[in-house]
Amino acid sequence: MRHWQNKMLVLFSAAFLSAAAYFGWIAADAMDQKTEVSTEAISSDTVLVGGMPVGIYMETDGVMVLDTEHIKGVDGVEYEPAGHLVKSGDYITGLNGSAIENKKELINALKKLNEKEVILQLRRNEEILDVKIKPVESGPNEYKLGIWVRDNIQGLGTITFLTGNSEFGALGHGIHDTDTNVLLSIADGTLYKTSIHSIKKGENGIPGSMEGIIVYNGYNELGTIEKNTDAGIYGKVEKIDDLFTEQLPVEVASVDEIEIGDATIRCFIDNEVQEYNIRVTDIDYSGQEVNKGLVIQVTDPALLEKTGGIIQGMSGSPILQNGKLIGAVTHVFVQDSTKGYGIFIENMLRNVA
Repeated sequence: MRHWQNKMLVLFSAAFLSAAAYFGWIAADAMDQKTEVSTEAISSDTVLVGGMPVGIYMETDGVMVLDTEHIKGVDGVEYEPAGHLVKSGDYITGLNGSAIENKKELINALKKLNEKEVILQLRRNEEILDVKIKPVESGPNEYKLGIWVRDNIQGLGTITFLTGNSEFGALGHGIHDTDTNVLLSIADGTLYKTSIHSIKKGENGIPGSMEGIIVYNGYNELGTIEKNTDAGIYGKVEKIDDLFTEQLPVEVASVDEIEIGDATIRCFIDNEVQEYNIRVTDIDYSGQEVNKGLVIQVTDPALLEKTGGIIQGMSGSPILQNGKLIGAVTHVFVQDSTKGYGIFIENMLRNVA
């Protein structure tokens, strides 16, 4: 499974999937003391620290519109029936009064189209709209609306922490649709075990990547995803021992405890979670961007040799300093893969109980 996304073209009579790309980023954490604990032993200012890769699958809340398509009619003229009516980032929630929850339901409804006008129920931001669209006849008894849609997304990410309530935080940034750059509104999602089989080393101008395999079945399920926010994804871990095989409790740091200077990251390299040295080079207290409060630079020769620095697919890896969890890596600088951004752990913890 490489990076993210399924994209699907709905022309009412036919549909197909094509891969799109999502760019995740790298990080890691550090802890000296290694003690077996249970979640019951975690206090309000202590969490289990992560660094483990996971597979992610999420379904959108409605069917997301990516774009509209021109359709060539039987008269030889090109039409765009949904143009200026349906917008990128809209969510289709119904058709002719019947609820639509996913692509399959939409396709089945579209198979019944004829020349008659249809009414699409849309959610646009917080507004609910009814939009009338007249299908285009593109062949004998074949009618199309010409709308690109998506209803799920999948890929790799890294767990940042687990609370005493079995709530996890991961990625440190939200998952946006790569075609529209809109933060995805999700109905539900699932965490899965993943097997990392290779790492592509990054270079300046060309980010590296973590490559893995995800088998989407019940045996490999680890938990549920409930939120997709600009500060990461959040939910519940059900198989704690399967994910947190090494349970390391660590205190969380407030923003004013973070310093310019040495720190560590915890990431999955060579089939195990390891700690690597970095430096915090800048701290932005303005809060203008929720997931870019820290600027970091990888200094560890071993990590630089193996990955070139920060690579795609490792968003959410923890950052530790002075024995406390201070944040998670969120982005890589494309022109300098040794550098990247991180989010304050305070910003992530606001999304859990």
